[in-house]
Amino acid sequence: EVAPLKKTKYKERELHPFLAYFAHTFMGAYTKTILHEKSGRRKYTQWLHPDMVGVHFPIEEWETEVIDFARETGSPAVTLYSFEIKKELGFSNLRESFFQTVSNSSWANEGYLVAADIEQDAEFLAELKRLSDAFGIGIIKLDITDPDSSEIIFPARHKNQIDWDTLNKLARENPNAKEFLRRITVDLATKEIRREKYDKVPDYEKLVELGKKMAE
Repeated sequence: EVAPLKKTKYKERELHPFLAYFAHTFMGAYTKTILHEKSGRRKYTQWLHPDMVGVHFPIEEWETEVIDFARETGSPAVTLYSFEIKKELGFSNLRESFFQTVSNSSWANEGYLVAADIEQDAEFLAELKRLSDAFGIGIIKLDITDPDSSEIIFPARHKNQIDWDTLNKLARENPNAKEFLRRITVDLATKEIRREKYDKVPDYEKLVELGKKMAE
């Protein structure tokens, strides 16, 4: 018998600042929240839209000439991330959550399933690792009491090729996704990252205070 997940009072979207902090601090990525309510009201959109998307730029690491050369030769100059967020992750919601992540991250270089409360049962973790290995989906555990203790439990398998058809579908359906891609294009062209155009990265202290309220 599958045990029910522990209920939490906070909303799933309250985890977004924690992921924005983790992605920026530990992955060097800038994130953007994808608001599902801005999409066309179609039943399948939960299988198309991730909760957040992210990008890692080489601008701060590569010489200008290398960036220009990569662009001219068609080599990938950025890494695109897709994040599906759940408050809890256990046997009762593993299959649906995992394959939702597989579906809505197919366009990205790396896809992640993210949760704050992950069941620690050995059998569950073994199944989670099996699915991660089989489908290349990474697993991130957010720590709302100590954001610096958030971690990638299982890494995502990096894909060199982007699924352009699915990415085009996502951009067509959601204005946040379209603006995210437009922003990346501009930042690459100007070789300057406009941080304010992406999700705000909170201070560690503010996240700790937020985490305390959420844990009450």
